[in-house]
Amino acid sequence: MPQTYASVESAEEKPSNGKRTPGRPRSEDARKAIHRSTLRLLQETGFPDLSIEAIAADADVGKATVYRWWPNKASLVAEAFSRSADEELRFPNTGSVRDDVGIQMKHLVRVLRGRRGRIVAALIGGGQSDPELIQAFRDRFMMPRRQEAYQTLRRGISRGELPEDLDLDLTLDTLYGSLYMRFLIRQTGLSDDYVDKVMALVFDGAAKRE
Repeated sequence: MPQTYASVESAEEKPSNGKRTPGRPRSEDARKAIHRSTLRLLQETGFPDLSIEAIAADADVGKATVYRWWPNKASLVAEAFSRSADEELRFPNTGSVRDDVGIQMKHLVRVLRGRRGRIVAALIGGGQSDPELIQAFRDRFMMPRRQEAYQTLRRGISRGELPEDLDLDLTLDTLYGSLYMRFLIRQTGLSDDYVDKVMALVFDGAAKRE
């Protein structure tokens, strides 16, 4: 999601020789370092034990730098994960709504089955008792993907692949809810073949309505 990156005062970041130098540091490099440290420490400690102090120390920046960009660790964790998966979870535009959604869902399956799946589990699990965390996860990760998905389905409607009165939210809940259900209860079979079967069930049903 577009952001305006604030400059960081030089006193808050140190070069490799350990000495602080005058001038403004490279804020984008600092932001990337904070994201990397956040994701690595989250996998090691889990969300409840993760601290801004530990993230700042691991990224070699001042704690004030972290708080300048993120109001709390929930927003930082959600953004760090979203940025890590942003490119691979974009929806393509192949000219076929089934292909576009299927490709994106299979990329999501790879994320969930990989090491970042533990981060998703920590975000969803921790969010059940932490309103700030689940809100940050929705705002910074789920909703940007959701908006892209709406656009993808609407392209399919405009091309006549889907009915004009298609319930977009119900369609997406059915498609992606099935993936998250299998992921969270650790049911086997979260695979490309499973995606194909869910796609056939949902899209063939929509096509029959038309």
